[in-house]
Amino acid sequence: MKSPVKSELLKRLFAAQGEPISGQDIADEFGLSRTAIWKYIKELEEEGYEIGSQRKKGYYLIDAPDLVNQGNITEYLTTERYGRIIKYFTTVPTTQTIAHEDAQNGAQDGTLVIAEEQTAGKGRLARPWTSKANRGIWMSLIIRPDLAPQYAPQLTLVAAVAIVRAIEEVADIQPVIKWPNDILINGKKVTGILTELQSDPDRVKAIILGMGINANQQQSDFPEELQMIATSLRIEKGEMIDRAQLVAAILKYLEQYTDLYVEKGFAPIKILWESYAAITGKNIKASMVHETVEGIALGISHDGMLELQLADGTVRGIYSADIEIKN
Repeated sequence: MKSPVKSELLKRLFAAQGEPISGQDIADEFGLSRTAIWKYIKELEEEGYEIGSQRKKGYYLIDAPDLVNQGNITEYLTTERYGRIIKYFTTVPTTQTIAHEDAQNGAQDGTLVIAEEQTAGKGRLARPWTSKANRGIWMSLIIRPDLAPQYAPQLTLVAAVAIVRAIEEVADIQPVIKWPNDILINGKKVTGILTELQSDPDRVKAIILGMGINANQQQSDFPEELQMIATSLRIEKGEMIDRAQLVAAILKYLEQYTDLYVEKGFAPIKILWESYAAITGKNIKASMVHETVEGIALGISHDGMLELQLADGTVRGIYSADIEIKN
Protein backbone atom coordinates (compact mmCIF):
# COMPACT_ATOMS: atom_id res chain seq x y z
CA MET A 1 0.00 0.00 0.00
CA LYS A 2 1.29 3.46 -0.86
CA SER A 3 2.50 5.93 1.75
CA PRO A 4 0.11 8.85 2.44
CA VAL A 5 2.55 11.29 0.83
CA LYS A 6 2.92 9.24 -2.35
CA SER A 7 -0.83 8.75 -2.58
CA GLU A 8 -1.40 12.48 -2.21
CA LEU A 9 1.29 13.21 -4.78
CA LEU A 10 -0.37 10.87 -7.27
CA LYS A 11 -3.79 12.33 -6.54
CA ARG A 12 -2.54 15.84 -7.29
CA LEU A 13 -0.80 14.73 -10.48
CA PHE A 14 -4.11 13.36 -11.74
CA ALA A 15 -6.05 16.43 -10.61
CA ALA A 16 -3.65 18.75 -12.44
CA GLN A 17 -4.55 17.08 -15.77
CA GLY A 18 -1.08 17.41 -17.27
CA GLU A 19 -0.18 20.77 -15.73
CA PRO A 20 2.91 20.93 -13.48
CA ILE A 21 2.55 20.70 -9.69
CA SER A 22 5.20 22.07 -7.36
CA GLY A 23 7.36 19.49 -5.66
CA GLN A 24 8.57 22.18 -3.27
CA ASP A 25 5.02 23.03 -2.17
CA ILE A 26 4.30 19.38 -1.38
CA ALA A 27 7.63 19.02 0.42
CA ASP A 28 6.84 22.07 2.57
CA GLU A 29 3.31 20.86 3.29
CA PHE A 30 4.48 17.49 4.58
CA GLY A 31 7.68 18.72 6.20
CA LEU A 32 9.90 16.78 3.78
CA SER A 33 12.88 17.57 1.61
CA ARG A 34 12.70 18.02 -2.15
CA THR A 35 14.85 14.90 -2.38
CA ALA A 36 12.16 12.88 -0.57
CA ILE A 37 9.54 14.06 -3.08
CA TRP A 38 11.89 13.20 -5.94
CA LYS A 39 12.26 9.67 -4.52
CA TYR A 40 8.46 9.27 -4.45
CA ILE A 41 8.35 10.39 -8.09
CA LYS A 42 10.94 7.74 -8.97
CA GLU A 43 8.91 5.09 -7.14
CA LEU A 44 5.83 6.05 -9.15
CA GLU A 45 7.84 5.81 -12.35
CA GLU A 46 8.99 2.32 -11.34
CA GLU A 47 5.31 1.40 -10.93
CA GLY A 48 4.65 2.40 -14.54
CA TYR A 49 3.62 6.06 -14.30
CA GLU A 50 5.18 8.33 -16.92
CA ILE A 51 5.99 11.63 -15.24
CA GLY A 52 7.68 14.67 -16.74
CA SER A 53 9.29 17.66 -15.06
CA GLN A 54 9.44 21.32 -15.99
CA ARG A 55 12.13 23.58 -14.61
CA LYS A 56 10.89 25.85 -11.80
CA LYS A 57 7.31 24.57 -12.22
CA GLY A 58 7.36 20.97 -11.05
CA TYR A 59 6.14 17.55 -12.10
CA TYR A 60 3.33 16.61 -14.47
CA LEU A 61 1.63 13.33 -15.39
CA ILE A 62 2.10 12.09 -18.95
CA ASP A 63 0.56 8.61 -18.73
CA ALA A 64 -0.64 6.14 -16.10
CA PRO A 65 -0.58 2.33 -16.02
CA ASP A 66 -3.76 0.28 -15.84
CA LEU A 67 -3.86 -0.15 -12.08
CA VAL A 68 -6.79 -0.04 -9.68
CA ASN A 69 -4.91 2.04 -7.13
CA GLN A 70 -6.04 5.11 -5.25
CA GLY A 71 -4.77 7.64 -7.77
CA ASN A 72 -6.38 6.00 -10.79
CA ILE A 73 -9.72 5.40 -9.06
CA THR A 74 -9.87 8.86 -7.47
CA GLU A 75 -9.53 10.44 -10.92
CA TYR A 76 -13.08 9.21 -11.67
CA LEU A 77 -14.60 9.16 -8.17
CA THR A 78 -17.77 11.22 -7.54
CA THR A 79 -18.95 9.70 -4.25
CA GLU A 80 -19.19 11.33 -0.85
CA ARG A 81 -18.11 8.29 1.22
CA TYR A 82 -17.55 5.14 -0.79
CA GLY A 83 -13.95 4.79 -1.94
CA ARG A 84 -12.72 7.93 -0.22
CA ILE A 85 -10.45 5.64 1.81
CA ILE A 86 -8.73 3.01 -0.35
CA LYS A 87 -6.40 0.24 0.79
CA TYR A 88 -4.61 -0.97 -2.32
CA PHE A 89 -2.51 -4.11 -2.60
CA THR A 90 -0.63 -5.77 -5.41
CA THR A 91 -1.27 -9.31 -4.17
CA VAL A 92 -3.31 -10.63 -1.23
CA PRO A 93 -4.87 -13.98 -0.35
CA THR A 94 -8.32 -12.32 -0.35
CA THR A 95 -9.55 -8.75 0.10
CA GLN A 96 -12.53 -10.05 2.10
CA THR A 97 -10.38 -11.17 5.04
CA ILE A 98 -8.54 -7.84 5.19
CA ALA A 99 -11.82 -5.92 5.03
CA HIS A 100 -13.26 -7.99 7.90
CA GLU A 101 -10.27 -7.19 10.07
CA ASP A 102 -10.39 -3.50 9.16
CA ALA A 103 -14.12 -3.34 9.92
CA GLN A 104 -13.55 -4.88 13.35
CA ASN A 105 -10.86 -2.28 13.95
CA GLY A 106 -13.22 0.61 13.20
CA ALA A 107 -12.67 1.31 9.49
CA GLN A 108 -14.94 4.05 8.20
CA ASP A 109 -18.10 3.56 6.16
CA GLY A 110 -17.11 3.26 2.50
CA THR A 111 -13.56 2.00 3.05
CA LEU A 112 -12.46 0.02 0.00
CA VAL A 113 -9.97 -2.85 0.01
CA ILE A 114 -8.80 -3.65 -3.52
CA ALA A 115 -6.02 -5.76 -5.03
CA GLU A 116 -4.54 -6.49 -8.42
CA GLU A 117 -4.47 -10.21 -7.59
CA GLN A 118 -5.97 -12.62 -5.07
CA THR A 119 -4.26 -15.93 -4.43
CA ALA A 120 -7.15 -17.41 -2.44
CA GLY A 121 -10.20 -15.58 -3.71
CA LYS A 122 -13.53 -17.02 -2.63
CA GLY A 123 -17.14 -16.75 -3.66
CA ARG A 124 -20.43 -17.88 -2.20
CA LEU A 125 -20.27 -21.06 -0.09
CA ALA A 126 -16.45 -20.62 0.07
CA ARG A 127 -16.06 -21.68 -3.55
CA PRO A 128 -12.73 -20.62 -5.11
CA TRP A 129 -12.72 -17.58 -7.39
CA THR A 130 -9.99 -17.22 -10.00
CA SER A 131 -8.47 -13.75 -9.54
CA LYS A 132 -5.71 -13.33 -12.10
CA ALA A 133 -3.33 -10.38 -11.68
CA ASN A 134 -4.16 -7.09 -13.41
CA ARG A 135 -7.10 -8.58 -15.29
CA GLY A 136 -10.14 -8.17 -13.08
CA ILE A 137 -11.54 -6.15 -10.21
CA TRP A 138 -11.12 -7.87 -6.87
CA MET A 139 -12.43 -5.71 -4.05
CA SER A 140 -14.31 -5.59 -0.77
CA LEU A 141 -16.26 -2.58 0.45
CA ILE A 142 -16.98 -1.90 4.13
CA ILE A 143 -20.38 -0.29 4.57
CA ARG A 144 -22.15 0.65 7.76
CA PRO A 145 -25.85 1.17 6.91
CA ASP A 146 -28.38 1.94 9.61
CA LEU A 147 -30.20 -1.38 9.32
CA ALA A 148 -31.35 -4.28 11.45
CA PRO A 149 -29.50 -7.55 10.65
CA GLN A 150 -32.50 -9.14 8.91
CA TYR A 151 -32.30 -6.48 6.20
CA ALA A 152 -28.63 -7.09 5.40
CA PRO A 153 -29.03 -9.90 2.79
CA GLN A 154 -30.82 -7.54 0.42
CA LEU A 155 -27.53 -5.64 0.04
CA THR A 156 -26.46 -8.44 -2.34
CA LEU A 157 -29.32 -7.45 -4.63
CA VAL A 158 -28.54 -3.76 -4.20
CA ALA A 159 -24.94 -4.47 -5.22
CA ALA A 160 -26.04 -6.47 -8.27
CA VAL A 161 -28.10 -3.55 -9.57
CA ALA A 162 -25.22 -1.12 -8.92
CA ILE A 163 -22.71 -3.28 -10.79
CA VAL A 164 -25.02 -3.80 -13.76
CA ARG A 165 -25.64 -0.04 -14.02
CA ALA A 166 -21.89 0.62 -13.84
CA ILE A 167 -21.12 -1.95 -16.56
CA GLU A 168 -23.77 -0.39 -18.77
CA GLU A 169 -22.28 3.05 -18.25
CA VAL A 170 -18.59 2.23 -18.67
CA ALA A 171 -18.59 -0.72 -21.09
CA ASP A 172 -21.87 -0.12 -22.95
CA ILE A 173 -22.82 -3.77 -22.42
CA GLN A 174 -26.20 -5.02 -21.15
CA PRO A 175 -25.71 -7.70 -18.44
CA VAL A 176 -28.47 -9.55 -16.61
CA ILE A 177 -28.75 -10.68 -13.00
CA LYS A 178 -29.12 -14.31 -11.98
CA TRP A 179 -30.49 -14.57 -8.43
CA PRO A 180 -28.99 -14.21 -5.92
CA ASN A 181 -25.47 -13.00 -6.68
CA ASP A 182 -24.34 -13.62 -10.27
CA ILE A 183 -24.18 -11.22 -13.19
CA LEU A 184 -24.23 -12.78 -16.66
CA ILE A 185 -23.50 -11.69 -20.20
CA ASN A 186 -24.70 -13.97 -22.99
CA GLY A 187 -25.34 -16.68 -20.42
CA LYS A 188 -21.82 -16.61 -18.98
CA LYS A 189 -20.77 -15.36 -15.56
CA VAL A 190 -18.89 -12.09 -15.42
CA THR A 191 -19.37 -11.06 -11.78
CA GLY A 192 -19.89 -12.63 -8.37
CA ILE A 193 -20.95 -10.91 -5.15
CA LEU A 194 -20.28 -12.09 -1.60
CA THR A 195 -22.11 -10.32 1.25
CA GLU A 196 -20.93 -10.98 4.81
CA LEU A 197 -22.15 -9.45 8.03
CA GLN A 198 -20.79 -8.19 11.33
CA SER A 199 -23.63 -7.29 13.69
CA ASP A 200 -25.05 -6.90 17.15
CA PRO A 201 -28.36 -8.66 17.84
CA ASP A 202 -30.38 -5.60 16.84
CA ARG A 203 -28.12 -3.58 14.56
CA VAL A 204 -25.71 -4.05 11.68
CA LYS A 205 -22.17 -3.08 12.64
CA ALA A 206 -20.68 -3.58 9.18
CA ILE A 207 -21.41 -5.32 5.92
CA ILE A 208 -18.44 -6.59 3.95
CA LEU A 209 -19.41 -6.54 0.31
CA GLY A 210 -17.01 -8.63 -1.76
CA MET A 211 -17.08 -8.20 -5.53
CA GLY A 212 -15.21 -10.01 -8.27
CA ILE A 213 -15.59 -8.63 -11.79
CA ASN A 214 -13.96 -10.25 -14.81
CA ALA A 215 -12.83 -7.15 -16.68
CA ASN A 216 -9.91 -7.70 -19.06
CA GLN A 217 -9.35 -11.45 -19.17
CA GLN A 218 -8.98 -13.21 -22.47
CA GLN A 219 -10.47 -16.67 -22.81
CA SER A 220 -7.08 -18.32 -22.22
CA ASP A 221 -6.87 -16.59 -18.82
CA PHE A 222 -9.67 -18.79 -17.47
CA PRO A 223 -9.06 -22.38 -16.37
CA GLU A 224 -10.26 -24.84 -19.01
CA GLU A 225 -13.16 -25.98 -16.85
CA LEU A 226 -14.50 -22.39 -16.68
CA GLN A 227 -14.10 -21.33 -20.30
CA MET A 228 -17.62 -22.44 -21.25
CA ILE A 229 -19.32 -20.72 -18.30
CA ALA A 230 -17.24 -17.60 -17.58
CA THR A 231 -16.55 -14.50 -19.62
CA SER A 232 -15.09 -11.01 -19.25
CA LEU A 233 -16.09 -7.53 -20.30
CA ARG A 234 -13.13 -7.47 -22.68
CA ILE A 235 -14.26 -10.67 -24.40
CA GLU A 236 -17.82 -9.37 -24.78
CA LYS A 237 -16.89 -5.81 -25.74
CA GLY A 238 -13.93 -6.68 -27.92
CA GLU A 239 -11.71 -4.09 -26.28
CA MET A 240 -9.97 -3.30 -22.99
CA ILE A 241 -11.99 -1.80 -20.14
CA ASP A 242 -10.67 0.98 -17.89
CA ARG A 243 -10.84 -0.90 -14.60
CA ALA A 244 -10.39 2.19 -12.40
CA GLN A 245 -13.24 3.96 -14.17
CA LEU A 246 -15.46 0.91 -13.67
CA VAL A 247 -14.59 0.73 -9.95
CA ALA A 248 -15.52 4.40 -9.53
CA ALA A 249 -18.83 3.87 -11.34
CA ILE A 250 -19.65 0.84 -9.17
CA LEU A 251 -18.95 2.86 -6.02
CA LYS A 252 -21.15 5.70 -7.31
CA TYR A 253 -24.15 3.46 -7.85
CA LEU A 254 -23.53 1.47 -4.68
CA GLU A 255 -23.59 4.61 -2.58
CA GLN A 256 -26.67 5.89 -4.38
CA TYR A 257 -28.65 2.65 -4.13
CA THR A 258 -27.57 1.76 -0.59
CA ASP A 259 -28.73 5.18 0.61
CA LEU A 260 -31.98 4.70 -1.33
CA TYR A 261 -32.53 1.29 0.29
CA VAL A 262 -31.89 2.61 3.80
CA GLU A 263 -34.22 5.58 3.24
CA LYS A 264 -37.03 4.07 1.16
CA GLY A 265 -36.82 0.33 1.77
CA PHE A 266 -36.46 -2.44 -0.80
CA ALA A 267 -39.38 -1.53 -3.08
CA PRO A 268 -37.47 0.81 -5.47
CA ILE A 269 -34.52 -1.59 -5.58
CA LYS A 270 -36.89 -4.48 -6.36
CA ILE A 271 -38.18 -2.64 -9.44
CA LEU A 272 -34.65 -2.03 -10.69
CA TRP A 273 -33.50 -5.59 -9.92
CA GLU A 274 -36.42 -7.19 -11.75
CA SER A 275 -35.78 -5.00 -14.80
CA TYR A 276 -32.40 -6.74 -15.13
CA ALA A 277 -33.47 -10.23 -14.05
CA ALA A 278 -32.36 -13.21 -16.14
CA ILE A 279 -34.81 -15.60 -14.56
CA THR A 280 -38.30 -14.09 -14.57
CA GLY A 281 -40.68 -16.40 -16.42
CA LYS A 282 -38.05 -19.13 -16.73
CA ASN A 283 -38.23 -22.70 -15.50
CA ILE A 284 -35.85 -22.83 -12.53
CA LYS A 285 -34.24 -25.64 -10.59
CA ALA A 286 -33.38 -24.48 -7.07
CA SER A 287 -31.01 -26.73 -5.11
CA MET A 288 -31.04 -26.15 -1.36
CA VAL A 289 -29.24 -27.93 1.46
CA HIS A 290 -31.96 -30.50 2.08
CA GLU A 291 -34.14 -30.41 -1.03
CA THR A 292 -34.42 -29.41 -4.66
CA VAL A 293 -37.49 -27.83 -6.22
CA GLU A 294 -38.44 -26.73 -9.71
CA GLY A 295 -40.85 -24.07 -10.81
CA ILE A 296 -41.43 -20.92 -12.82
CA ALA A 297 -39.61 -17.86 -11.46
CA LEU A 298 -42.10 -15.09 -10.75
CA GLY A 299 -39.51 -12.59 -9.55
CA ILE A 300 -38.42 -11.61 -6.05
CA SER A 301 -40.46 -10.78 -2.97
CA HIS A 302 -40.47 -7.52 -1.02
CA ASP A 303 -37.60 -8.87 1.09
CA GLY A 304 -35.52 -10.31 -1.77
CA MET A 305 -36.64 -13.94 -1.73
CA LEU A 306 -36.86 -15.75 -5.05
CA GLU A 307 -40.49 -16.68 -5.73
CA LEU A 308 -41.15 -19.91 -7.63
CA GLN A 309 -44.53 -21.11 -8.82
CA LEU A 310 -44.49 -24.89 -8.43
CA ALA A 311 -46.27 -27.39 -10.66
CA ASP A 312 -49.27 -27.54 -8.30
CA GLY A 313 -49.72 -23.78 -8.52
CA THR A 314 -48.40 -22.91 -5.09
CA VAL A 315 -45.78 -20.17 -4.72
CA ARG A 316 -42.60 -21.04 -2.84
CA GLY A 317 -40.22 -18.45 -1.42
CA ILE A 318 -36.52 -19.39 -1.66
CA TYR A 319 -34.09 -17.69 0.71
CA SER A 320 -30.87 -19.39 -0.43
CA ALA A 321 -30.17 -21.89 -3.21
CA ASP A 322 -28.06 -22.74 -6.22
CA ILE A 323 -30.08 -21.80 -9.28
CA GLU A 324 -30.11 -23.54 -12.65
CA ILE A 325 -32.12 -22.05 -15.50
CA LYS A 326 -33.79 -24.97 -17.30
CA ASN A 327 -35.06 -23.04 -20.34
